[in-house]
Amino acid sequence: MTEAQTIALCRIKPASAEIASAELEIEQGCLVYSFDIRIGGKSGVEEIMVDAGNGKVICRKHESAKVEAAEQANDRADAKKTG
Repeated sequence: MTEAQTIALCRIKPASAEIASAELEIEQGCLVYSFDIRIGGKSGVEEIMVDAGNGKVICRKHESAKVEAAEQANDRADAKKTG
């Protein structure tokens, strides 16, 4: 995960970037490290997915604060169902 985090942060240029959350998950049939990265002065987060097998960035997208909040609520609901 440390190497994947370094790869993800290299895709974000501002020095004010920081990892807000990180997880290992399956997305579109691939095992990936998913990072939500906050950038100072910008709302929302940059989501970067790094392939856990080869270290390649497979996705980068901006999530607004509203989308991020909905995603977190969905994750909490899923955790309650399986917990």
